[in-house]
Amino acid sequence: MTVVAADDRQRVRAQAKWVRTSARKARLVLDHIRGRTVPEARTVLAFSTRAAATDIEKVLRSAVANAEANHGLDGDDLVVEVAYADEGPTLKRWKPRARGRVNRIRKRTCHVTLVLAEVPETATRRRRRPRADAPVATAAPAAEGTTPAAKPKASRRQKKKEAVA
Repeated sequence: MTVVAADDRQRVRAQAKWVRTSARKARLVLDHIRGRTVPEARTVLAFSTRAAATDIEKVLRSAVANAEANHGLDGDDLVVEVAYADEGPTLKRWKPRARGRVNRIRKRTCHVTLVLAEVPETATRRRRRPRADAPVATAAPAAEGTTPAAKPKASRRQKKKEAVA
């Protein structure tokens, strides 16, 4: 079954296979960049302390290079639309333990996939200018004692002491 996108935005895909980190650790980083623009995603990855961020940054650079070279798109105008990490093959290793026993070491891998899409024209935020005939709301100073937040803290402490005694 094929899913057809409703819009006509161009999409670019890049994938890194057999990345030597677990899919779970990669997903933690991918959750931070999903839905962000490419410059924002690069900034998030640059300041991330997780080791998977370096591998994901390489995939992001590859996707941007694919978009610019193959499709003639501007890399800064793209959004990370889809980002996921699938499990890859696990390398099984053995570690010797006491009394002739062994412990299994699983060196997990993952396949990281990023899909970049153009920013839709309607999604760009435009600031609305206030209308000339719209009333301007001004904050009027509250009269003393009208709200409970206007009371000084010292009087609250005094009432608490009186209530306790």
